[in-house]
Amino acid sequence: MDKPIDLSNKTIIISRTDSIGDVILTLPMCAWIKEQFPTCKLLFLGKKYTKPVVDCFKAVDDFLTLDSLDELPVPARIQKIKSWKADVFIHVFPNKELAKMVKKAGVPIRVGTSHRSYHLLTCNYKVNFSRKSANEHESQLNFHLLKPIGCKVLPGLDELSAYFERFKPNNQEFIFEKLNTNLKKVVLHPKSKGSALEWEMDNFVKLAKQLANQDCLVFFSGTEQEGASFRGKIPTNKNIIDISGKFSLDEFIVFLNQVDALVACSTGPLHLAAILGKKAIGLYTEQRPMHPGRWKPVGKHVEIISDSSKFNAKSNEKHYLNISVNEVLNKVIKRE
Repeated sequence: MDKPIDLSNKTIIISRTDSIGDVILTLPMCAWIKEQFPTCKLLFLGKKYTKPVVDCFKAVDDFLTLDSLDELPVPARIQKIKSWKADVFIHVFPNKELAKMVKKAGVPIRVGTSHRSYHLLTCNYKVNFSRKSANEHESQLNFHLLKPIGCKVLPGLDELSAYFERFKPNNQEFIFEKLNTNLKKVVLHPKSKGSALEWEMDNFVKLAKQLANQDCLVFFSGTEQEGASFRGKIPTNKNIIDISGKFSLDEFIVFLNQVDALVACSTGPLHLAAILGKKAIGLYTEQRPMHPGRWKPVGKHVEIISDSSKFNAKSNEKHYLNISVNEVLNKVIKRE
């Protein structure tokens, strides 16, 4: 590992098979690889529903879906991996079964963290670092896995923010007529699919009412399932609109590119708003490992509000962020 590997004209697969926010924080790795090896072919392996996000990032040449791989019997999966003709496979998100198949498929260079015991048998380049105890941001930590190919220093957040300028929405034909207004457009995204500590829906309702009274057009976003859980609480107001479950992900990306601000806890849409250059107001707990130092969005107009109170994460009791509505309101309406 002392001598960096030259990947010019090679095929590299970045594997990040989890959620939208995690995928977004992996994209700077792709930009760095393309800068170092412009002639390489860079493929991204992820879940099908994250494809519209990766498709907006031009450093990636093609997207491979884990879903289609999982549908095959195991011998056929190995043949499918062989058909990708990869020279390098980087396991950003650890997956035991995938690691085994990549080795069986004969991919020459297989990179993973040494903290996963199964990587000791399946990866021939094992990088020693721990995410749980680290102080660096998630997007910085990913760069440890690039050490075998010449990355010597973890980039700063400003450098990472510059990489995200390459993110450009694709579906420009999508038009949502309600955006045709001079009112300030604010998206409230109340849910997180359980990936983060949430702010109570009643707080989002109070915030929406106050924003609507201050010449803002407010949109409640979420999946269809999430919308079903909160639609009954959305206030009846001409300036408050429910868009949950109405857009595909590529449409939602274009929609976010036309608004002014988004408020959410640590979840994918918050990261999307940030890399699109919107005011992204993130609601976080300071408790590790969910704290903003590790998981905040990266962008020029990111605002973080943190709750420093402690709680027992292992308790069955439901916990919510202790953040005042006025504090969030002031961040939204603050003039730049």
